[in-house]
Amino acid sequence: MADLTYVATWAGFAYTAFIIDVYSRLIVGWRVSSSLRADLALDALEMAIWRRAEALDDLVHHSDRGVQYLSVRYTERLEQEGAVTSVGSKGDSYDNALAEAVNSLYKAELIYRQGPWQGVADVELATLSWVDWWNNRRIHSATGGVPPAEFEAAHAEAAGVVLRCGGRRQGGLTPAPPATTPATPFGGPTASIRPSSSTAP
Repeated sequence: MADLTYVATWAGFAYTAFIIDVYSRLIVGWRVSSSLRADLALDALEMAIWRRAEALDDLVHHSDRGVQYLSVRYTERLEQEGAVTSVGSKGDSYDNALAEAVNSLYKAELIYRQGPWQGVADVELATLSWVDWWNNRRIHSATGGVPPAEFEAAHAEAAGVVLRCGGRRQGGLTPAPPATTPATPFGGPTASIRPSSSTAP
């Protein structure tokens, strides 16, 4: 599932694109740019493809009708991987509601909490840290109260699948930290806190 959002900085707007695995809530691709051109979404897609490093035949790619996701280069890249595109009808957000929820959390937990931002480079560096935290330490009720990476690792172990190293289809590369891990600067629940599932989207 894919979507993008904007961040106001002193130097102008920055734009962030995310691609999320709906099953595990893992952010598999992201990109921050000063431009809304198709390369923004395409770079996030390339990261997601690289991270999974497996056949994507019949994968359903959900997005809204933004020009970045309907561009020839983007749709052709999905076709090359065997993925099927699904875009919402004009005026609704059914096809990417989860991605929009992630955008809202990104802004609440990082952008509004740690701003104001000087420029794109600051946003990009902070987003890198936030995505790592989201994937490896932030808990989610949709994954049973564990971080996405841990959820994927448990699923792979149950299925007898060996996850690859080096950031490609490894999912749970970094285990959840012990309960003594200090609180992060982000606003969401972490694995070290483990509140009830009702507090974690």
